[in-house]
Amino acid sequence: MRAFVSADLDDLTDAVAATQEPLDHAGVDPVAPEGAHVTVKFLGEVDDPDPVVAALERAVADAGVEPFTAEVGGYGVFPSPEYISVIWAGVRGGSDELTRLHEAVERETTALGFDPEEHEFTPHVTLARMRDARSKSVIREVVTERDPTLGEQRVEELRLTESTLTDDGPRYETVARVPL
Repeated sequence: MRAFVSADLDDLTDAVAATQEPLDHAGVDPVAPEGAHVTVKFLGEVDDPDPVVAALERAVADAGVEPFTAEVGGYGVFPSPEYISVIWAGVRGGSDELTRLHEAVERETTALGFDPEEHEFTPHVTLARMRDARSKSVIREVVTERDPTLGEQRVEELRLTESTLTDDGPRYETVARVPL
């Protein structure tokens, strides 16, 4: 199964949808708001989830992060404003906790043989992906001139999430929950 570790933001579905409205332009594909999450670690193919769940349990214990509130807001892009591939909302409050969790999950999962991250961790919620550059100037303007607040979400667990790619976009299913 194709999987990732996430902090899910189920309470922010409506806010994600509202924040996506200004991004509704040619060449921009919004993600499904009901799947809103912060990816703590993308794993790729997972043959047996049991060792991964055990690694997540160790990571949560090592990180020492208690349940916390994440505040989500603002726009950002990857990899850069000159070449936009992903449009996202950032994590304003709770980013330190998510970073500590990411670092602990990274240590435990690379010890299992998963590839280490190639870029610095930026806690974010993906809002949309750019298929092409037709609307780049409009999107760049939205991202630089607007500063939406999506709201707050209590984060009490990490999830091992299976991602199945379909013609209608990815479908997510929780495989395991690891409480903080």
